[in-house]
Amino acid sequence: MSRQSLHILGSTGSVGQQTLDLVKLHSDTFEVHTLTAHSNAELLAEQALTHKAKRVVIADEAKYDQLRELLSKTDIDILAGREALINAMETPADIVMGAISGFAGLEPLFMAVQYAKRVAIANKEPLVAAGHLLMDLAGRHETEILPVDSEHNAVFQLFEKENADKVAAITLTASGGPFRDRAPSDIQNATVEEAVAHPNWSMGAKISVDSATLMNKGLEVIEAHVLFDLPLEKIKVVIHPQSTVHAFVTYVDGSVLAHLGAPDMRVPILHALTYPGRADTNAPVLDPVDLSTLSFRPVNPEQFPALGLCYRALREGVGSRIALNAANEVAVQAFLKREIAFGAIVEICARVLDEKPGQDSFESLVSIIKYDKSIRDFTQQLIENEFQQAHDMGSKKESIA
Repeated sequence: MSRQSLHILGSTGSVGQQTLDLVKLHSDTFEVHTLTAHSNAELLAEQALTHKAKRVVIADEAKYDQLRELLSKTDIDILAGREALINAMETPADIVMGAISGFAGLEPLFMAVQYAKRVAIANKEPLVAAGHLLMDLAGRHETEILPVDSEHNAVFQLFEKENADKVAAITLTASGGPFRDRAPSDIQNATVEEAVAHPNWSMGAKISVDSATLMNKGLEVIEAHVLFDLPLEKIKVVIHPQSTVHAFVTYVDGSVLAHLGAPDMRVPILHALTYPGRADTNAPVLDPVDLSTLSFRPVNPEQFPALGLCYRALREGVGSRIALNAANEVAVQAFLKREIAFGAIVEICARVLDEKPGQDSFESLVSIIKYDKSIRDFTQQLIENEFQQAHDMGSKKESIA
């Protein structure tokens, strides 16, 4: 049987690295064609050599010479620049793993959807900001879209397409992050180190902060709305500290289906790569005997106001979804650079939703990118004028990005 060709957008990030670990485990099934990275030339070169990639693309053009030198004794095709990264997705592939963090993954994903048989989406931001266009494009090109987020991958496995109209609700679980047992007043000035120390999952800095604010789960609510075409009143969230149950799907007959698994991203990653088949991940396997301590509780809106902002953005429409996502990305980066307090992240997002400039139509990718840029500029100005801290707050320390 011939191997499946694979492009990985963002191979040097957390999901990208775990994807390559699984590819190595199943080297008889997958063949790496293209690997892309933002700026980590050394790791990208190492990955390309290990996995015999045919092409590498680094978005940061300043790193091109370094990458070329590292791969000088190979015949690997080496490209650099944002446009090269996007255009690389014009090469057909069986599977594209979309693992570029944040809104930056939007344009490459749109290109991939037009040429790949399957696109596995690990970054929720493109679905939040432009999901209506992305899903329509995938439908027109008959491209499979599979979610890699553990919760959405769980719903995907539980969702009976023939009974889609019989779904009463889906429930996404949230660990609650590092601050789930702390009072709202106690986390306003939480440090960067505290915010990125997720108790259950191994993730990058940005998504770890989003988990600490619960913005991540709120964006997942919007993602679920896009992926499964469900109204917001059918999408619920509960705190589940153990991260063992990833999602529930409730049907109108009273049946509640649950997806359980160890909190290990290798499981949803490999499912998205091998569906409808299954394969070994080397991840821990749950023993039912150990499941006596599972607990669930409702989300405290005072402790996690970000979740309410996401439901609000979903009600208001595409413009608010774009604005919330953009404002959050800018605010989180400012926090990671120690320029604002942790508590300011959600406050900034709320201000942007209240004061954002208006726009009527979001029926093209160009219009979405333009509006996203205007919101980022608006948010940055707001931070500099009202939120940026003048005092130390560890500003002399290195930022975490």
